[in-house]
Amino acid sequence: MNGSGDQLEQFDTLFLSIAQHHPEGAPQLLDTFVGFLSRKTDFFIGGEVGQWEKLVMSTFRKYEKISREKHEAEKKIKSEKEAAKKAAEAKKKAETAVQPAEITELTEEEAEKLQLEIDANKNESNGINSESASNSPETIPNDDEDESERGKLKPNEGNGCDLKKYKWTQTLQDVEVKIPLNITFRAKQKDLVVNITKKHLTVGVKGQPLIVDDDFPHEIKLEETTWVIEDGKTVIVNIEKVNKMNWWSKLVKSDPEISTRKINPEPSKLSDLDGETRGMVEKMMYDQRQKELGLPTSDDQKKQDVLKKFMQQHPEMDFSKCKFN
Repeated sequence: MNGSGDQLEQFDTLFLSIAQHHPEGAPQLLDTFVGFLSRKTDFFIGGEVGQWEKLVMSTFRKYEKISREKHEAEKKIKSEKEAAKKAAEAKKKAETAVQPAEITELTEEEAEKLQLEIDANKNESNGINSESASNSPETIPNDDEDESERGKLKPNEGNGCDLKKYKWTQTLQDVEVKIPLNITFRAKQKDLVVNITKKHLTVGVKGQPLIVDDDFPHEIKLEETTWVIEDGKTVIVNIEKVNKMNWWSKLVKSDPEISTRKINPEPSKLSDLDGETRGMVEKMMYDQRQKELGLPTSDDQKKQDVLKKFMQQHPEMDFSKCKFN
């Protein structure tokens, strides 16, 4: 019955998916699980009378203790942060009260910091989530050799984009979207508006403006797409792609576009693919690098090898005036 945190957390997505079908909360979920134990296992009759009850109570007491300790630790941290914040505000207020307002000349370092804040606010007004200038998506510079890439955003570490209203990442197989609800209560399924079709995504809180309401740029596999509520504050949508050889440049059509040429899939993700698909992806990545370096692609190299072999087999022919692309 014991397990490490990692072993337990690997089932979180599955249990969250099951929990969303129990709008009445923990009592209904427990009833379903205990019913499963009764129907499909010998949990209640496999040991001595009352043994199951001891096991259940010891397990619940174990996690009750863990939960209470975690809760108390979080309360303590929150209290300390609030106290520090109030102290800082009081100090700032006191300094403001004793110091007369004056115009000061900014140093180069202060001017640079101010410019970063201005740029961050500008990105935020354009729908880009910019907690700091260093974390905001970079734009492809105008001096990029490929004109079609100019103005596009560089992908985040998950090969997607961090926007003001949500963050999305992707692999060749699927897309994951994390949508903060920005609410003061713990949301349940009945509090939300979530509608997913093959071509459209709608997510929001009932009684509030929708957070997302737009078409996907590509069709999705609806039967393999799921969504869950995380910690009552965030909706996570896992989207299965139909075309598993295609990188998305945006989550929905109104989003700013990322450069799919700048995507860098992790080797661990490539190893998950079947042999044929992995070979095609590696070929695409190799050809893309070759093009960026101005070198021949794998297909160009094959053509050159065939031509070279033909020339060796026919030395009597004069190829000196021929031009080959």
